Amino acid sequence: MITVGIIGATGYTGMELVRILLKHPEAVLAYASSRKWSGQAISDVMPHLHNARDLVLAGFDAQEAVSAAELFFVCLPHGESMNISADLYGRGKKVIDLSADFRFRDPVVFRKWYGEHTQPELLSEAVYGLPELYREEIGGATLIANPGCYPVSVILALIPLLEEGLVSLDSIIADSKSGVSGAGREPKPNLHFPEVYSDFSAYSIAGTHRHIGEMEQELGRISKVDVKLTFTPHLLPVSRGILTCIYADPSDYLDEGSLVELFRERYSAEPFVTVRDLDGSLPGLKEVCGTNQCILAPRYDERTGKVVVISVLDNLVKGAAGLAVQNMNLMFGFTEDMGLNDLPLYP
Repeated sequence: MITVGIIGATGYTGMELVRILLKHPEAVLAYASSRKWSGQAISDVMPHLHNARDLVLAGFDAQEAVSAAELFFVCLPHGESMNISADLYGRGKKVIDLSADFRFRDPVVFRKWYGEHTQPELLSEAVYGLPELYREEIGGATLIANPGCYPVSVILALIPLLEEGLVSLDSIIADSKSGVSGAGREPKPNLHFPEVYSDFSAYSIAGTHRHIGEMEQELGRISKVDVKLTFTPHLLPVSRGILTCIYADPSDYLDEGSLVELFRERYSAEPFVTVRDLDGSLPGLKEVCGTNQCILAPRYDERTGKVVVISVLDNLVKGAAGLAVQNMNLMFGFTEDMGLNDLPLYP
């Protein structure tokens, strides 16, 4: 049994972590912080978490925190997270940082997308927390950089193709659609219900979205050469979920059956990646809502000669909190799927 803490427990990702950890058989949620709701019980702030009535939110204090837990999930915005994560790490605690602050290996690249890094010496210490690529490294890590939600959906869809050199690296397009919770819980005028309802829009286009740098870093590591990605995100009028469509030119002719088999073989041992067969329906968001699953549907367009891969996941679970718990399980030698076998919420 381990004790865990959450720094920033009342954002959407923090709330999802509380929900998952409360039913984890080997983790005790011993500490949770919130600047806004300090002194209140979690169940008063988040009534749907009524079984956490005994846990009172605290204003963050490093000394109090480290005396309460051995692992911390840091769920703060980028820029705010790095110093707190570094402090906890420096005090001998294991840390899973859910911001972008430790995802980049190069501080120059981080600066391009996010600004100056105050803890650049730790970038080489952090392990990128995608088990499907770095399972062994995660198991021995003390500082984990939990990936972004869009990058998880894109990278998982491309791993088999890039590992086998099957697509042209200058042709990859990722077209993604995300639910509103991906923008966080802080109120913004363009995310109010009347603004989002019955609407559908693109944003941060033409190479401006911050997740591009993270995706290109990891895709480049898989390919062993630089990868340039065309990425267009869209805002869906739903609460949660990401659906990504990948388009790429094959390096040579591809048989659709062989393409699906390649994905099935690559992910055959992965507990949270499912590959949809050719005779199956294409996946939708409701199939993953509330779960740590990513469903992939690789296809080949004979008419245009394009590879198409559909990737769906819940941005708050496999794209954030669930993946963080998956990483925790690996760090402590628990069964990888422990506490993460929820069925999807349907309808």
